[in-house]
Amino acid sequence: MKEVYDVIVVGAGAAGVGAAVGAAQAGAKTLLVECGPCLSGAATQKNVLTYCGFYTQSLPSKQAVGGVAEQLLTELQALHAVEGPVRLPAPSSHVIAIFDTEGVKLALDRVVTRAKVQVLLHTMVVGASRNGDSITAVTLQDDRGPREVSASAFVDASGEGDLAAFGGASVRYGNQGIAEVGTMSVRIGGIAPNADRSGGRWAQAVKATKAAGASSLDKEDGLVLSLPISGDPITYYVDATYNALDGASITAAEITGREKAWAYLKAAQTIPGYEKAYIVSTGPKFGTRESRHVNAQYQITEADITGGTRHSDVVALGAWPMEYHPGGGEPTVWKDIKDKGTFDIPLRTLMSVDTRNLFSAGRLADGDSGGGGAIRVMGTSFATGHAAGVAAAHYARTGGLSVREIQAVLREQGALIDGDNLPDPLMLVAL
Repeated sequence: MKEVYDVIVVGAGAAGVGAAVGAAQAGAKTLLVECGPCLSGAATQKNVLTYCGFYTQSLPSKQAVGGVAEQLLTELQALHAVEGPVRLPAPSSHVIAIFDTEGVKLALDRVVTRAKVQVLLHTMVVGASRNGDSITAVTLQDDRGPREVSASAFVDASGEGDLAAFGGASVRYGNQGIAEVGTMSVRIGGIAPNADRSGGRWAQAVKATKAAGASSLDKEDGLVLSLPISGDPITYYVDATYNALDGASITAAEITGREKAWAYLKAAQTIPGYEKAYIVSTGPKFGTRESRHVNAQYQITEADITGGTRHSDVVALGAWPMEYHPGGGEPTVWKDIKDKGTFDIPLRTLMSVDTRNLFSAGRLADGDSGGGGAIRVMGTSFATGHAAGVAAAHYARTGGLSVREIQAVLREQGALIDGDNLPDPLMLVAL
């Protein structure tokens, strides 16, 4: 007998979990499909161990994402698996949360189980059916073979936009065919307790090693953070340009990336206290920042970010500045939100331009190069996912969309959507 759901969510990263839990809490029978072995995407499968976008960058900082993300933070705090909000040292001074990846795996299992979401791991979407302006079903593949599952509404949070593309929705790759560079995160262990873990000390070691003739050391400056529980540094130095839809392109990037990771380890071993340092893990996947976008009814632009734009159909807030990584040795481009506060993400940004029952979230949400460089981060992805899930549940129940009712449900579920009326300032940890 064919399986039928109210909402099917594809991809179980921050956006997908947010969508599935939001939809289920709104009363929808919800299926969450993930090709990997655990929830949370980049946080657990790509070693991206910082939540950006939960908090404003202002002085003082305020929380800008609640709802499903707040449930996760509560679970992580109980496990002592998160530190934050943390303000990074100048000149960045950005406010983030740093977490333990194993804690996130367990915490999100608990969050989706409590919401009664049906989860399928190790399962890929390999096709989708369409009737007129709507997707009707997806074809799922596990080791038993393919099977078709239908729903009234769908959320594509896959990162690569497979559901949208297979379902005939309007999509594009990057912006003007150009996508942000990806980064392989590298976790280092075996460091003496009193060793200098600062990015500045790493930069000195990399520069000295390059001067001595070492190859494969492209970046001299990168982010280095100490993780909760272990204290291990997580580093972001290894960049690559590749086509995220092309297996051969990704393969080449990852093979080269692992070579570079070992080169950076050798540079780090010249720092006092790092003599016995070793690589705990790379990736295991490259951290892709940009791939397909679902063409939506409204595109977030760089001007929306810098102007702190407000919208009447706001369903999520962005609190991370524009952070665009062009690659090719060019520096990252940063542009602040107006007053370092928030900008509105409207429902239209999550609605397909030509497929009425398809919603997108996370780095699939529609943004130009600057806009996408702000809304793609995991903290904001929880917010856009939560909104997309509630909207999908509303569509599945009514066959239409009422912005006012969707906003009301989001507020009931603890989402923060009023950027001019955020909770009280936060106590920060300084690094």
